[in-house]
Amino acid sequence: MDTVQLGAAVHRDLSVWGLFLTADWVVKLVMLLLFAASIWCWAIIFEKITSLRRLNARAADFEESFWSGGSLENLYERVGKRPGDPMSATFAAAMREWRHATERNLTATGTMRANLQSRVERVMAVTIGREMARVERYMVFLASVASVSPFVGLFGTVWGIINSFTSIANSNNTSLAVVAPGIAEALIATALGLVAAIPAVVAYNKFNTDLSRYADRLENFASEFASILSRHLEERA
Repeated sequence: MDTVQLGAAVHRDLSVWGLFLTADWVVKLVMLLLFAASIWCWAIIFEKITSLRRLNARAADFEESFWSGGSLENLYERVGKRPGDPMSATFAAAMREWRHATERNLTATGTMRANLQSRVERVMAVTIGREMARVERYMVFLASVASVSPFVGLFGTVWGIINSFTSIANSNNTSLAVVAPGIAEALIATALGLVAAIPAVVAYNKFNTDLSRYADRLENFASEFASILSRHLEERA
């Protein structure tokens, strides 16, 4: 390599943007995919933070109304048609099954009452499962980004380094000024993989714990409500 070529290599733009522009198309594609995955992860993180706060606040408001000692029928009239959160949806589903049975006098015998109790519990379990599936949306994406992004970035790095060594072999020059830009391009892919993966790992673990606690809260409510309905059935006996 002559002095002009070496000078061009030395004065090459080594900023992140400059390295991206001169990178191989495969490395560029890897960088773009990882950058898009990182942006989408942050969008999911902010959405989950907001939605979990809202769900817990609505659950607290509903529990306050539920345990205030008022009529369950009146509470159902307020929230039954358009439940605004999973807990009120669980309550509404159980009350619909309860009303359907009582209006048709399906509590006359012990067998009927036992069947009603079983149906109410099953309806609440199905409702909780459906609501939690909706709340847990995009958690799989976070887990996938957390586990796959470092390897995608590593693939981009390996590909870039292979290209760098190929260029070295073709130019017959091992000067650091020639080698460094290509290796820097490749290492950016690994860095982007970590930038995408680390927040995804932390967010997934945090949200998984919070969602498990929320699911336990719903199941505890369902158990308590089932016990209340069971007492009402015993009083009808």
